[in-house]
Amino acid sequence: MLPKDNPKMKLILQKCLRDAGLDKPGTAYFDPQLDELAQYYQQLPRAKYWVAVDHQDQVIGGCGIGPVESTEDICELQKLYIDPIGRGQGLSKQFIKLSMQAAKDLNYKQMYIVTDTKLPIANKLYQKLNFKSLDVPLDGGIHSGCDTWYLKSL
Repeated sequence: MLPKDNPKMKLILQKCLRDAGLDKPGTAYFDPQLDELAQYYQQLPRAKYWVAVDHQDQVIGGCGIGPVESTEDICELQKLYIDPIGRGQGLSKQFIKLSMQAAKDLNYKQMYIVTDTKLPIANKLYQKLNFKSLDVPLDGGIHSGCDTWYLKSL
């Protein structure tokens, strides 16, 4: 991801959350780093963020990983959002697989996901990829507006 991609990725993320009724405090919709997403992930230790582009080099989605503050061994899958024009092509699954490999390369042992029941397609994909549902969130999370959590060993 490059700084030039920030505005488009912010637009995609906020549209996806707004469409699901999740444009509320405690979700990524209001994360302070959205205007400088590329810079944020570049300076964050043991973190990465990727974007997918179409044949015209337009951003159609993105995904990242970052550390969970309460542990050294767990990363979080973060900000996985796909523009409606990029859906149905397997991008989310590709992003998750890329993220899991990068997490292994960064010596994480587990991957954590914070999501919401208002995103049923995402939840179905996480379950299909063998992420295990948690009853409560891990300590250190900032997205208190979400109601669903997953964890998977890498």
